[in-house]
Amino acid sequence: MRGTAATAGGRMSGPYLGCIADDFTGATDLAGNLVRAGHRTTLTVGTPAAPAAPAAQGEPADAVVVALKTRTVPPAEAVAAALDAHRGLAGLGCTRYWFKYCSTFDSTPEGNIGPVTDALLEATGAPWTVACPAFPDNGRTVYQGHLFVGDRLLSESGMRHHPLTPMTDPDLVRVLAAQTRHRVGLLPHHVLRAGDAAVRAHLDAVTGGGARIVVTDVLGNDDFPPLVRATRRLPLLTGGSGLALALPPPRAHRTGSGPDPDGAARIDVAHGPGAVLAGSVSDATLDQTAYARRVLPSRKLPVASLLADPEGTVAGALEWARGHAGPRPVLLYSADDREEVRAVQGRFGAADAAEAVERALAACARGLLGSGFRRLVVAGGETSGAVASAVGIERFRIGPAIAPGVPWTAAEYGGRTVNLALKSGNFGGEDLFVTAEDALVTGGLHA
Repeated sequence: MRGTAATAGGRMSGPYLGCIADDFTGATDLAGNLVRAGHRTTLTVGTPAAPAAPAAQGEPADAVVVALKTRTVPPAEAVAAALDAHRGLAGLGCTRYWFKYCSTFDSTPEGNIGPVTDALLEATGAPWTVACPAFPDNGRTVYQGHLFVGDRLLSESGMRHHPLTPMTDPDLVRVLAAQTRHRVGLLPHHVLRAGDAAVRAHLDAVTGGGARIVVTDVLGNDDFPPLVRATRRLPLLTGGSGLALALPPPRAHRTGSGPDPDGAARIDVAHGPGAVLAGSVSDATLDQTAYARRVLPSRKLPVASLLADPEGTVAGALEWARGHAGPRPVLLYSADDREEVRAVQGRFGAADAAEAVERALAACARGLLGSGFRRLVVAGGETSGAVASAVGIERFRIGPAIAPGVPWTAAEYGGRTVNLALKSGNFGGEDLFVTAEDALVTGGLHA
């Protein structure tokens, strides 16, 4: 392991955990769960090039999460970006690393989960690592290496319709084996629950037989502590954010005082109008949009209009939003239901339709923040990446959770504090868009 995160007296001088996320909502997802476990956490967009900023209240960060946009780029490009992020995190003094991908194992047949994991194994010097996408709080579990979304296999969930990374095979050992040059093993649930000695013996046998990536079964949060103990000496972890809930922060090790999630989650709350930008067409986001349209002022940005007259459509949406700003957020969205999504993708193509929505909502975000809006909820990984890139915010402080995997953040924009929540399309209950601001009222700092 590389770098040094502690002084001789035992006081942390920099972050000990460096995390590399393959999209922006995944980055906030992991950062939010680290905060829930008591880690003071900072999120940066792209490779950090300077010492990590305090995560909260002037205290140094325990963890730094780097948000990349590499889930669907060519594998070589994803590998290069991940290695660049690793070098930046090592320069901050990180001694342990986490490659974060989606709890639904979103990927293409060629990658990028396998190729990036291979590269980080070599970069960190890890003898082996785990692949643990499970996040039971959001219904993602793994049994016998097969990924479930709720009570459905991944291949029977809404993920089979994803426009960019449709997931049609729930067998993660098989999916990952096609992407990596290393042997893939499995830590089955009955071994995981048989005690630490049994887990160690099984992992020794699997990795001794040549496996360098081990897919882990997880059926509930009680399965995470044995995994944390079994992997505590590994310099590299990979997976979703669920495992972070069982990872104690370094302060707990040093003081025995335990985690302080309330302290870790303190952020400033911006005052002013808010908006919801829904670019995802996942089943969960479509349900959230339908619910919110009954309660919030809403305006649709049809894909056909965005392709025919993108500037005019965005300008009209911004004028409408400014005219409807008030105590409740306004909603800008791109689709009503699954039938419309299929029709749009069939007419315009999935990639072109998605790109048009991302560009438009990114332009809306920039226009809204520039005209006094202070809080944005953004739904969709690709949309969130486009928004974060468009507004140029490079560092976020992680705050209270709206739902599992969906935290509020605070950042500086134009010399003012703004709050953003970057939501994976599949996360949250149907009322999330309507109730999101409640978490800021109860969990933030009000100047």
